[in-house]
Amino acid sequence: MENKNSELQVCTRCIYDTTLPSISFDEQGVCNYCRMLDDLQAEYHAGEPEGEATLDKLVEEIKQSGKGKKYDCIIGVSGGTDSSYMMHWAIQKGLRPLAAHFDNTYNTSIATQNIQKITQKLGIDLYTHVVDNKEMDDIYRAFILSDVTEIDCATDIALAEVLYRAAAKYKVKYVLEGHSFLEEGITPLGKGYFDGKYISGIHKKFGKMKMKTFPNMPFWSFIKWIAFLRIKKIRPYWYTHYKKTEAKAFMTKEYGWEDYGGHHLENRLSAFAHSYYLPHKFNIDYRNKTLGAQIRNGYMNREEALKEYASEPYLEQGLIDHIKKRLGFSDEEFDRIMKATPKYWTDYPTYKKRFELMRPFFYLMYKSNLVPKSFYMKYCFPVK
Repeated sequence: MENKNSELQVCTRCIYDTTLPSISFDEQGVCNYCRMLDDLQAEYHAGEPEGEATLDKLVEEIKQSGKGKKYDCIIGVSGGTDSSYMMHWAIQKGLRPLAAHFDNTYNTSIATQNIQKITQKLGIDLYTHVVDNKEMDDIYRAFILSDVTEIDCATDIALAEVLYRAAAKYKVKYVLEGHSFLEEGITPLGKGYFDGKYISGIHKKFGKMKMKTFPNMPFWSFIKWIAFLRIKKIRPYWYTHYKKTEAKAFMTKEYGWEDYGGHHLENRLSAFAHSYYLPHKFNIDYRNKTLGAQIRNGYMNREEALKEYASEPYLEQGLIDHIKKRLGFSDEEFDRIMKATPKYWTDYPTYKKRFELMRPFFYLMYKSNLVPKSFYMKYCFPVK
């Protein structure tokens, strides 16, 4: 588990400490990640009149762009709280969304049922890309064999690609993402990174099957979506008042939505990564991100958060055996992998240097809502 020694310097505002890369503290002992969130709040005015007014203007732009089309926006859905509530929000705003889902064949039954309940009740069509399960197993197995942290990043890249493909197919110019920087915080810079080259490189080295059904996103595909087709990504929660706890309660009451037990637990591979693989192999516990956000939002105090952070993450009974069996790891091989020297994204080929060299271009893309600001911050600057 991550070193949570009280001798480490801990942010006076959240619970990030000196074990994290690229961290620094000001005279008040507040970390740079909290200050980054302050900057985002100052720019997007989440929950403030100015932010709400900007969002209303964006909604009108989406409606205008969608005139004469079956859909005016695409919403990526996972069965989790944020994307589920985003569908409700979009309908309330008078939008005509198409829900898009990447099925990596590791969904929990609860997540699948949540998607079905909400899309059916709201009358939203569902566009699903299902990858070949053996192919997906081969990709996940390759990432675990590579000894890196981002064993579930293939799902993130694939979902992004599926959203763009759905938008292109239906000539839709807007993709809505259910992300809130206030509710989720900021992932420490340098802990994790991924792109299409990273996925193809690791799979080529450690995988055995060809990628046929997996929707990877090579560099020029990404450029096509954002620069030529100019498909915009909007994160409405960056502008509006959004509380995950309130959204959960509302979705449960109105739609029969079910809680799957915690952030990232709607998918069994992600649950394995966050509950076991990262804490035990890399001493990384990403609960510090959500717990820090809860402190900043006044949902809990630092003492409560630190106490929870000191406990073991929730681990579903039988999950490790399920992952080992599905990915074909013997007990001996799995133990060897967990004890092997960790590697990181810097050990494998990526587009990172290219993104940094193209920083001015991606600055323009971010200012035009063609990539999120979080992409510009994380991908376009060197990591210490």
